[in-house]
Amino acid sequence: MNLGHSAIRFDIEAVDERTGARAGRLHTPHGVVETPVFMPVGTQATVKTLAPDDLDAAGVSMILANAYHLYLRPGADLMRRAGGIHRFMSWGGSVLTDSGGFQVFSMADLNRITDEGVRFQSHLDGSGHLFTPESVMALEIDLGADVIMCFDQCTSYPCTHAYAEAATDRTLHWARRCVRTFDELKRRPEEADRPQALFGIVQGSTFTDLRTRCARELAELEFPGYAVGGLSVGEPKSAMEEMLHVSLEPLPGEKPRYLMGVGFPDDLVMGVSLGIDMFDCVMPTRNARNGTVFTRRGKLVVKNAEYQTDFRPIDPECDCPACGGFSRAYLRHLFQAGEILGPRLATLHSVFFYQWLMRKMRLAILENRFYDWKQEFLDLYARGW
Repeated sequence: MNLGHSAIRFDIEAVDERTGARAGRLHTPHGVVETPVFMPVGTQATVKTLAPDDLDAAGVSMILANAYHLYLRPGADLMRRAGGIHRFMSWGGSVLTDSGGFQVFSMADLNRITDEGVRFQSHLDGSGHLFTPESVMALEIDLGADVIMCFDQCTSYPCTHAYAEAATDRTLHWARRCVRTFDELKRRPEEADRPQALFGIVQGSTFTDLRTRCARELAELEFPGYAVGGLSVGEPKSAMEEMLHVSLEPLPGEKPRYLMGVGFPDDLVMGVSLGIDMFDCVMPTRNARNGTVFTRRGKLVVKNAEYQTDFRPIDPECDCPACGGFSRAYLRHLFQAGEILGPRLATLHSVFFYQWLMRKMRLAILENRFYDWKQEFLDLYARGW
């Protein structure tokens, strides 16, 4: 069965003895991604306010784009005619596309879910559409990302065991259909020079039995990599950590592990300590565009009045362009004045900070001192300014 095993290779370079945190290298058709890695979200083939050169300068090696949004505009046919997402957005690094399962979850009032797939209304114009595992595989293959995700059903929190069980069963059923379709489509001659890898997604809400069964059955399908979805949707952090541990335990340790949609710095540290290799979240850049940035000393709401006469940079120890030449007072002024430079500088800082954070964790793992580094970072992060 062709699931794209040859499209990627994952080498684990070091494992921290006290935590199980891993440092590795994910080889993709568009370069090597050092892990643990945080992927900025470029929902519509752009990380908002930033150009590809900005991402390069920050050390970004992989971004995430969303199949649902790119399906609605500009459309898969145009993307394929443009040469795929990399050429379309002039990005030379690696790309992962989500399947749209989370968008189905987040816009529940516009959709109807059955075993066939999801019928939904476009949030743009109200037009009707149908996503099935088969159509989503065709869509993601046309988009041309290095790593693509199975179509899954994410559940809300809280939900009943019966509802979560039905969603888990559907996720597994859809995963098998994704596998068959991916295998069929990637055997076409025109796909010979477009290597891609397909990842499965573990669901099951906050129920141990469902998470365990889902992970075990997905492991039997022998995907090149695995994601854990359906967390950070309102559940307590203790439940998120417990379900993450439960979801990972049955998965093959040699494959890359991806925690979807989790992005607070302390949550990234927790995820890495449990053996997660890949992360994404829209929150850091979305918050930045609205005046909240993250630093090694916690978050800072730069548009608040307390920074009106604060002429320090966001973080004096940060080497990003925002911290290198602009003050908190100036950024606050930009946000108060509605100037686009404010969201751009704040986003630059957040992307640089998240890449710095992942590099620091990787180095600590390679030097087998991640446990001590984790305690030091969390202590400083909680201290604030």
